[in-house]
Amino acid sequence: MTYDPRTAAVLALHWQVNVIKPEGFFGAMLGEPVARSGVVERAVRFHRSMRAVGVPVVFTRFTVPAGEGALVRNTGFMNAVGDAQEAFRPDAPGTQLIPEMRPPAEADQVVDNQKLSGLAGNHLPRWLTEHGIDTLLVTGVATNLTVEQTARHGTDLGFTVHTVSDCVTAATDEAHHMSLANLDLATAGCLTSEHVLRLFS
Repeated sequence: MTYDPRTAAVLALHWQVNVIKPEGFFGAMLGEPVARSGVVERAVRFHRSMRAVGVPVVFTRFTVPAGEGALVRNTGFMNAVGDAQEAFRPDAPGTQLIPEMRPPAEADQVVDNQKLSGLAGNHLPRWLTEHGIDTLLVTGVATNLTVEQTARHGTDLGFTVHTVSDCVTAATDEAHHMSLANLDLATAGCLTSEHVLRLFS
């Protein structure tokens, strides 16, 4: 099996300071596990390799504009970020892509939304379809939150979705592995970055 780079895209989810770095809003929960996992370095290499074979990389950021945009306070998670929305303004330090991702992201598309799924509440599904993309390769943090929500959503929209298993992580190893097991059943399956690159060679 091989994939055509013209019909695939990487969805790079929540590689932003609030999620990845200790000083971010979710730093107390995710900063240490992210650093320990080495996921940032692996994802940077993977994104760079995918661009080299012609696959676009699309970043999503969770932001809360003034007036709350499309935020709906229907979960504890959404209530928490809504109450702390100043930290999630589009120009706030915590919403910016982490430094490791910024240089390559300059030529990429960056999409903001106020939903857990990177494909909800924005133009991204339409953009992907209009560009002939039918296969999505998902990276990001956290595995059991935005990654799983987006991968399931993309599958329901009709895309072939693979989570890149060594380019995602969660607050605990248990949550990470359980989520990957769910995604193996609910999507086209999880693949390592090495396996994905072989599919485009």
